[in-house]
Amino acid sequence: MAGRAAGLRRTRFAPSPTGPLHLGHAFAALTAARLADPSQFLLRIEDIDRSRCRGGWESAIHEDLQWLGLDWPAPVMRQSDRLPAYADALDQLGRLGVIYPCRCRRADIRAALSAPQEGAQVIGPDGPVYPGTCRGRPMSDAAPDDAIRLDAGQALALLDLHRIGFADEAVPGTHRITAPAFLAGIGDVVLARRDMGTSYHLSVVLDDAAQGITLVSRGQDLFESTYIHALLQALLGLPQPLYHHHRLIRDEHGKRLAKRDDARALRLYREQGCSPADIRRMLGV
Repeated sequence: MAGRAAGLRRTRFAPSPTGPLHLGHAFAALTAARLADPSQFLLRIEDIDRSRCRGGWESAIHEDLQWLGLDWPAPVMRQSDRLPAYADALDQLGRLGVIYPCRCRRADIRAALSAPQEGAQVIGPDGPVYPGTCRGRPMSDAAPDDAIRLDAGQALALLDLHRIGFADEAVPGTHRITAPAFLAGIGDVVLARRDMGTSYHLSVVLDDAAQGITLVSRGQDLFESTYIHALLQALLGLPQPLYHHHRLIRDEHGKRLAKRDDARALRLYREQGCSPADIRRMLGV
């Protein structure tokens, strides 16, 4: 189903097969399906982290979603089948001069950020904002175990962008961030992780474009990341979809649900005799 759906709202649900789906996943999937036009809800499997992904969890995803009453067209896109597309995009960004290899490990970044001259540590969408230690290294210097980072300053300058933004219907309006705020609060994010050849940010942008997604439904925790995706869309000449950042499902302590929270797993609710209607009532959908 490549290409854009003219005049249609096409959405997707894109889980990773790294554990059981929980109530938060159910809410995300049901929200995306509700926002889509008929037959325009897609499933995508985000399985680039091969060290954590398991085939059994992928089968369980299909089973849980079908139990909820959802369906989607085949074939299902799997990120592990799209590594050449991600490599091509990195080559394109390399030709633009907006990426560089990074040899820093997390410990190196923590040490650099703890230096007295760095001041207060800034936390961005991916954690501490990278201090730029490897910025300026040419791609010709890349080693097999290097990560690849976006040179955000070069990218914004290349596009002559003073602000970058996106439109959101859940939080109405067009949301923009200035170039200085992007550099200070987001910085040079990783576009290809070691041993993966890509990252969430790069893959999700390319996959949404390849599937013709016109409305991206995702949690509020990814709101800041969407500025990264808007910048990548501009760099790669990709269409920008409309966004819908929905509320998160939290436990009784206000903590966002995670896959390690097996007590909220859909399979357990099923085993306890809950129906799909019960799950919808729990979620308020």
